[in-house]
Amino acid sequence: MAGTTVVERTELIAATPEDLQRRIADLPAWIDWSPWEGLDADLHREYSGEAGSVGSGYAWSGNRKAGAGRMQVTAVDADGVSIALEFTRPFRSASDLRFALTPEGGRTRVIWRMESPTTFMSRLFNIEKLVGKDFEKGLRQLKQVVEG
Repeated sequence: MAGTTVVERTELIAATPEDLQRRIADLPAWIDWSPWEGLDADLHREYSGEAGSVGSGYAWSGNRKAGAGRMQVTAVDADGVSIALEFTRPFRSASDLRFALTPEGGRTRVIWRMESPTTFMSRLFNIEKLVGKDFEKGLRQLKQVVEG
């Protein structure tokens, strides 16, 4: 069965789109708010390129919970940040992430969206529900970090 799996969550954050754009595009700064931090105290991280710019990347390898993979910033524009995400462990998958940033009454609406091909694994594990909880946690932590 072909198709696309979409996971999307939103949060309203008291910051400008420009401030959020810089923080999201800066992959080393994800350590402050990523929902996956803490899954492996011995996680190996490797960064490449100029942080915050198109082409910059982050590769990780860790225990069974953290898995292994890579992210690469593919766009930083007035409306948000796009990232290509690839997992190599515990199973292979590729997704496109988009953080859409829209000003709203002195704050910014952040929409974290993931699109990936529907696979047997995404149907088996209900990726929308699993990843959705992670996105909610990450957006709450991003809000806390930004708003103090």
